[in-house]
Amino acid sequence: MQSEIRHNPDFGLVRIHFDQPGETIVTESGAMVARDSAIEMKTNMQGGLGAALKRKMLGGESIFQNTFTATAPGQSLWFAPAAEGTVEVFNLQPGMELFLQSGAYLASTSGVMLDSKWQGSKGFFSGGLFLLRAYGQGQIWFSSYGGLHAVDIGQHYYGYVCDNSHMVAFTYGLQYNVKKLGGLKSLFLSGEGLVCEFNGQGRLWMQTRNPASLAAFLHPFRSVSSGG
Repeated sequence: MQSEIRHNPDFGLVRIHFDQPGETIVTESGAMVARDSAIEMKTNMQGGLGAALKRKMLGGESIFQNTFTATAPGQSLWFAPAAEGTVEVFNLQPGMELFLQSGAYLASTSGVMLDSKWQGSKGFFSGGLFLLRAYGQGQIWFSSYGGLHAVDIGQHYYGYVCDNSHMVAFTYGLQYNVKKLGGLKSLFLSGEGLVCEFNGQGRLWMQTRNPASLAAFLHPFRSVSSGG
């Protein structure tokens, strides 16, 4: 199996080229753009009903996922995220873990397992109670809204502060705490709110745009109908 990411950083799109029959890719519901007609597609709940509901309710992912299986060499599958932005691929090895913010997961090979991870009380302030945890062996694709900016913490930086709404993913070995950026005045008047302070050693991916900030920017320009 071979993969290629095209049209980054604005409109990321993934092409999978299957080398032999039986190779599979699992994608989020609705991610497929195009495929060879002979590729088999099955829709199911990965890990059963309990695991699927847990990912939906706690990790913000779809209950149902699509599994695409090649039936002959040379077949191709194309998939992309719903929002415009960048797609990244990460190669998971045994013993490694990747943590994803809600909605960032796009697709993975069959050896990658997904679960949700409890964040504790800090999850109430960082945008959700759970993160999606990916482990096992294989490739996993995730996406951002806007471009992706990666920082290696523990090599060039020994501590890093990231706006919680810009956090996309991070590797095992990093720990973070949710904190205010400054005092109460900064919290309510600076427009920055709460941030995540990372320490440890690993890689952090951040998105260059924030959907909530876009919604706030567009809100004054929305048309309002007057009741009559």
